[in-house]
Amino acid sequence: MAEPKPTTAMKDQQHPLWRKDRAVMDSILAGDPTDLNLAELARLKIRYQGFPGAWDIQKDLDKVLQRWQLTEESLFAKTRAIHHRGTPVYTVRGNKNEEDWS
Repeated sequence: MAEPKPTTAMKDQQHPLWRKDRAVMDSILAGDPTDLNLAELARLKIRYQGFPGAWDIQKDLDKVLQRWQLTEESLFAKTRAIHHRGTPVYTVRGNKNEEDWS
């Protein structure tokens, strides 16, 4: 499904997590398709789906999909397989697992 593009009738919104997500997106852009980067890419793709703003992040999400030769469907299939394995992808401060789906 194509993301909405800005129009003159649409007011861009600032996402409350843009600053944090921009840093994650920059890390993904500089990295390879590791389990963590794939999971983060899918998480951000879901977060920004249909969001009327953060066009820089939305454009970069599509750029990474193209660079890694993935469709949205294949990305989600890969991340489902990653999470199904049960191996923690997100680790923060030692062994504490944290996923940011807010």
